[in-house]
Amino acid sequence: MTIDNLIIDFLEYLEIEKGRTTSTSKNYDHYLRSFAQFAKENEVENPGEITLDLVKKYRLSMNRTKKPISKNTQNYYLIALRSFLKYLGSNRNIKTMPFDKIELAKTTERQVIFLDHNELDILFSKPDLKTLHGKRDRAILNLFFSTGLRVSELANLKKKIINLETGEFSIKGKGGKVRVVFIDGNTKDSLKQYLNSRQDKSDFLFISYGKSEKNETNLISKDRPITPRSIQRMIKKYAISAGITKAITPYT
Repeated sequence: MTIDNLIIDFLEYLEIEKGRTTSTSKNYDHYLRSFAQFAKENEVENPGEITLDLVKKYRLSMNRTKKPISKNTQNYYLIALRSFLKYLGSNRNIKTMPFDKIELAKTTERQVIFLDHNELDILFSKPDLKTLHGKRDRAILNLFFSTGLRVSELANLKKKIINLETGEFSIKGKGGKVRVVFIDGNTKDSLKQYLNSRQDKSDFLFISYGKSEKNETNLISKDRPITPRSIQRMIKKYAISAGITKAITPYT
């Protein structure tokens, strides 16, 4: 069977045997199709022909594209590939390269604590999407965990720089260095849902709401950006609610 066919089997295995959600399967599908396309371009369609050299070339391609993929995002692609290779060896008895030979990209700015996809699914399910602040929180969680943005960068984002059609935007980080940030499908959907529900005129992507308003119809926008500290508290609150014991400490 070809890599493409086996990806379909793997995604079905994740959903049926491992109980992963459809959103998790969609993410894995995106990551693995990227690798399968690269492999095909290098005349590799049989999983037995996947080698460490091919994976190294794939990683180089992610670094050398016109808009390089960040190290954090690269790790999601590599985690999906490792899971796929492990499945081939353990569940299908297909001889291919050992999954544990693939090392994750090293991040220089900070130590990254990875949540697995089950943990992320539970975390993302915690905000109440019937409320405006719940839609905001869900969008923040999606954007934070899919892009690796700093909390201070998240808090100061303006609506005008976000291109939801192309799924990307540019941001100036520490030292004045400009980088391109890519938005995945789930994050685009949550941002659209939040922005379409807003009636304020604030330029900021994420705004603060009054604490005393319990009723959604009386929710008052302060028309000012949510603070980095508020984002940190919010992530911690949902992590506790999701039963996640890992130390999630968003950097400012």
